Parts: sequence; structure tokens; C-alpha cells
Amino acid sequence: MSDLAWVPQSCTLPTEDRPLRVAEWDALFAERLTSMRRPERLQLRLDLADSPGVEDRVRDLVERESGCCSFFTFTTTPGQDLVRLDISVDQAHEEVLDALAARTAAAGEQR
Repeated sequence: MSDLAWVPQSCTLPTEDRPLRVAEWDALFAERLTSMRRPERLQLRLDLADSPGVEDRVRDLVERESGCCSFFTFTTTPGQDLVRLDISVDQAHEEVLDALAARTAAAGEQR
């Protein structure tokens, strides 16, 4: 899924930086994703296998992503042997969450 057409116009990350950011998320999900579900239509819940540095890595990505895509709401919750990442959007950005879920599933299948 190299096409970034799903990235909304409201994203303020410079266009040339987008493939790099997407690659960071893809790598995290390919390496760490253990489960993914949609508890609500506008929410994606990801469980990532924890190890030293994973929570910091997730929090760093979340902070940077929040800076350019304010329509995302991220909640990071450490647990036993996992880091849970909840991602929510408003109704106007549901298609973005759908695309992110598909991309996450594809990256997780590489694991």
C-alpha cells in the first residue's frame, strides 16, 4: 500500500516527509502488532508486543503524528508485555481510520 492518497488534506506534515512517517508506522506494526480490533466505528485498538524502548517509540510517533494530524486522538496504555494504542477520529475522518486499519493489518501480516 504505497499510495498515500488516503492521507487527508488536513494533514500538515510536508508531502515529502509523509512516506517516511508512514514507513515508521509500518515498521512498528510489522515488528510489534499482536492484535487489532475496532471496538467502535471511529476507534481502532492496537496491541503491540512490549520490549525495552517500545513504549517510548510509540509515544514519540504519537506525539509527532498529533502535531500534524490533529484529527487523531491517541491513547497509549502500557500493560503486561504489551503497549495498547487506541486511535480515534471524528466522523469526518472515518475513511482515514479505515485506511489506517487496512494498512496496519497489512503491515501486521508481515510479522
